[in-house]
Amino acid sequence: MKSQARPIIALTMGDPAGIGPEIVARAMADPEARARARCVVCGDARVLERAVALTGVKLRVRSAGDFARAADSGSDEMPVFDLANADPSAFRAGEVSALCGLASWQYIEAAAKAALAGAVQAVATAPINKEAIQAARIPFIGHTEMLAGVAGIKDPLTMFETLGLRVFFLTRHVSLRAACDLVTKARIVDYLERCAAALAGLGLGGEIAVAGLNPHCGEHGLFGDEDEREVRPAVEEARSRGLAVAGPIGADSVFHQAKTGRFAAVLSLYHDQGHIACKTLDFERTISLTLGLPFLRTSVDHGTAFDLAWKGKASAVSMIEAVLAAARYA
Repeated sequence: MKSQARPIIALTMGDPAGIGPEIVARAMADPEARARARCVVCGDARVLERAVALTGVKLRVRSAGDFARAADSGSDEMPVFDLANADPSAFRAGEVSALCGLASWQYIEAAAKAALAGAVQAVATAPINKEAIQAARIPFIGHTEMLAGVAGIKDPLTMFETLGLRVFFLTRHVSLRAACDLVTKARIVDYLERCAAALAGLGLGGEIAVAGLNPHCGEHGLFGDEDEREVRPAVEEARSRGLAVAGPIGADSVFHQAKTGRFAAVLSLYHDQGHIACKTLDFERTISLTLGLPFLRTSVDHGTAFDLAWKGKASAVSMIEAVLAAARYA
């Protein structure tokens, strides 16, 4: 009965030319991850066999045609939903290729479809390379957009978590100039409502803080008026709707306040504002959760590290943390 209580989690292999296969192999061999979840890798069995040999983990790659059968694996097995789409002789380690970009996308698509069908309870993803994705002409820029496309969701939420700090993002992969233009009252209110609902869905509560956009939240217009014109009215509107929110609070202090427990989460207004806070706190243990999808997705928060790829040096800490978080929240 204990085994059956563990959720089934689909792990995507990531870009075959990057560190994904290696960190997935190490995560699949991690005793705590195996104790918390039944994991199935969406990938290419040939590549994963090489990753097993490189890392020296004591696992035997086993291909399976469906997730339920694959999940019932032995303690010495790495079950793989094998797409057989990345012939190891057809790409080079650490190099961008359309083949690897297409393969990366196909692993994500397969995992997402399995989650939508109820075959798995969550998805944990290894890193992909945006240049390879573009080379393959995949019409999505990153994981979040891909998953949203498969699920038919317009604008899912991204939340980072590390050592008790949780950060949502109002904007993601756009230029800083474009991000500033997206800081509007209506958008912030919409996000605060969805962030509060997402926290509740994870069994979490508490106040959400909104980070200021400008230094010292603009000092009442001295350093820009966006905080007074858009952010503060959004917080007031959210409060009038019964949400527990605070802000804007200067970005140089709000993340520390959330880390020490004053706030349940922070709404970061642009990509680097929140990324820097989390990754400085603990780079390896920072994980990403995509919320607002019909299923839970967790991910490492680092790239394909082509300079380390297939050298046996990549750390799997973040991949293991992603699996544990998926098991915890699933």
